[in-house]
Amino acid sequence: HVQLVESGGGSVQAGGSLRLSCSASGWFYSTRCMGWFRKAPGKEREGVASIDSDGRATYTDDVKGRFTISKDSAKNTLYLQMNSLKPEDTAIYYCAALSRFAYVCPADASDYDYWGQGTQVTVS
Repeated sequence: HVQLVESGGGSVQAGGSLRLSCSASGWFYSTRCMGWFRKAPGKEREGVASIDSDGRATYTDDVKGRFTISKDSAKNTLYLQMNSLKPEDTAIYYCAALSRFAYVCPADASDYDYWGQGTQVTVS
């Protein structure tokens, strides 16, 4: 049974930084795409960043140059380093994983099979 557990959210002032973590258990996750999504009040869930089995990362334009996705295979943990945070980054952030192998990580949230419970990020 796959479990994803996020941590690291919180409240921060604009310009500050946070690092989110997503601990994966129940499977060998490093061979699958994983990603971070977020949902702000009144908005649909959107993709933030993804990382494939080879460690190649993709980002939505809004976070390029500010966020960095990475993974530690030994610890089965996915990270999202968020710098230069803006109030518009306020959202619940979710970790997600694909159950199948994919050469290119999908951008659509509906393609992901496993989800964490989410962690709140508030930027004021």
